[in-house]
Amino acid sequence: MSLVQKLINIQKELKAPKNQRNNFGKYNYRSCEDILESVKPLNAEQGLLLTIRDEIEYIDGRHYVKAVCEITDGENTITSCAYAREADNRKGMDEAQVTGSASSYARKYALNGLYLIDDTKDVDTEAHQKQIKQSQKQQKPKQSDQQNEFQENRKVTNDIMKKIAEETGKSIQEVGSYLIHQANEKLGRKDKALTPANIKIVYREAKKMLGQHDGN
Repeated sequence: MSLVQKLINIQKELKAPKNQRNNFGKYNYRSCEDILESVKPLNAEQGLLLTIRDEIEYIDGRHYVKAVCEITDGENTITSCAYAREADNRKGMDEAQVTGSASSYARKYALNGLYLIDDTKDVDTEAHQKQIKQSQKQQKPKQSDQQNEFQENRKVTNDIMKKIAEETGKSIQEVGSYLIHQANEKLGRKDKALTPANIKIVYREAKKMLGQHDGN
């Protein structure tokens, strides 16, 4: 069986799950190590040897890590390459870690090319980044609308609390603290100021209190 046919068989059988989890971004992804763990037994079945090496290239004033993946049956060789540029600055990383990060990235995509692994929806692809940005754009108006509603409700509530303070001879701080305490008891919270979580209840309590004093 030719080297090409053996590689085709591996590509057909290969399953490279995304075993890594980014809890902050809430997404799964696969690493270079995940791919290697999956392909090693398949390479062994076909009698193939995979080697990976890095080369540093200086292009237009920037350092790039070139990952070269080679698979061979001892006679013929198939090669796949990928590049990753070293970052100018990565907080919390020393120079060796910056290079290591670029190496891992380049090796992963060289392996992707060799074994035809589709990373279209992976977190470090341009398509995925565009998807994230589009999602953020769609979320921002909703957040802005909620914030605007809160600000409007807070202004109305503050106006009511001022009237209550004038009629009762209390300070607005005392009135506000009392109303927020009432809301905390109903919500089981410990807020010390007006928040989006308590504003509606504070508003209702303030209207009720104002109505009682107006009635008197």
